[in-house]
Amino acid sequence: MLEKTWRWFGQNDPVTLNDLKQMGVEGVVTSLHHIPPGEVWPVEEIRRVQQETEKHGLYWSVVESLPVAEGIKIRSKDSERLTDNYRQSLRNLAACGIDTVCYNFMPVLDWARTHLQYKNKQGGETMLFDFPTFAAFDIYILGRENAQADYPDAMLQKAEQLALKMTETEKETLAHNIIVVTQAFIHGSVSDGKDYRQRFLDYLKTYRDIGKEQLIQHLSLFLNNVIPVAEETGIRMCIHPDDPPFPLLGLPRIASTVDDLLHILAQNRSLSNGIAFCTGSLSGRPDNDLTAMAQQLADRTHFIHLRNTARLTSDSFYESGHLSGSVDMYAVVKILLQEQIRRKKAGWNNFRMPFRPDHGIRILDDFSRQSNPGYPLVGRLKGLAEIDGLQTAISRQLQDSE
Repeated sequence: MLEKTWRWFGQNDPVTLNDLKQMGVEGVVTSLHHIPPGEVWPVEEIRRVQQETEKHGLYWSVVESLPVAEGIKIRSKDSERLTDNYRQSLRNLAACGIDTVCYNFMPVLDWARTHLQYKNKQGGETMLFDFPTFAAFDIYILGRENAQADYPDAMLQKAEQLALKMTETEKETLAHNIIVVTQAFIHGSVSDGKDYRQRFLDYLKTYRDIGKEQLIQHLSLFLNNVIPVAEETGIRMCIHPDDPPFPLLGLPRIASTVDDLLHILAQNRSLSNGIAFCTGSLSGRPDNDLTAMAQQLADRTHFIHLRNTARLTSDSFYESGHLSGSVDMYAVVKILLQEQIRRKKAGWNNFRMPFRPDHGIRILDDFSRQSNPGYPLVGRLKGLAEIDGLQTAISRQLQDSE
């Protein structure tokens, strides 16, 4: 069975470790949120969080994430120091017995949504990405230089119409949500403040001369510097796909398709160089066949995010829960369970395959609780129950067929 895990944001998370224990969660997915990207994670800080989880009968299953500093991504003057620090953090995690580390290589913006309170047909609250709205933000609110050149004429027209209809308050809310609100709780590049837009633009400018091929080269250098340490210490590294899986803000994207991910795996053939297979992120691109991708990437998948998306138009998608949407969740979960069986038969010492219900629709008591965008309690618990029921049935089916 896939291991049931839950993303927990530390002591400030309104969902407590005691809650997780009652919910049947097995492993905790968390990070040292108070340590800035690029700094070493000390053993004593890792153990402090680890011991807190163990007091509740849980354990720290996956690090999400050990953030890759922007200086590593752009190969700044201090990139070697930052990489050395990353390697030391891996050694410290391994010394504490933590063996799965999720990270991403997305420039500046970790993930993007334009609407954080989109109402679905049932009255739940979910998140939406609307490309024309994002273009309106980029061109008319952020004012990125030459932004118009990155959009087709039809989208430029839609963006202009949307921008003309927005009030100043709506423009400010949109910018703040994209730059700060969705990023602040996951080691975001820009913290809040009066000049947050300008600081964000300054970060974007650091990628002015970095295209897709160069960013891939920088990732390859990073992997070849850290994977030997991961392999030596028994850590499984897993890169998270781009979210959404296409270019934004003139920035390169290198983990958006099956070809992208296979190319990343080819940069270092070690099993320690793996994938965090995220059905929600990858399904944001209609030409991504998630069932085929799960099959092609199964043998290097070390961590799993399961959720679903549905399209409103060709330019927009929303998070539709966990079972319903564009992803055939039955087929994906079956492939992953079959991969776990293969690993057991092959004699793998570590055949754990942790999954977490990624994001969730805000429903019921969630409306009376504070939570980070995408991380309500009841909506995610519903997803956890749905996926656990699905995998239980598939697992029984696979056993019977044996």
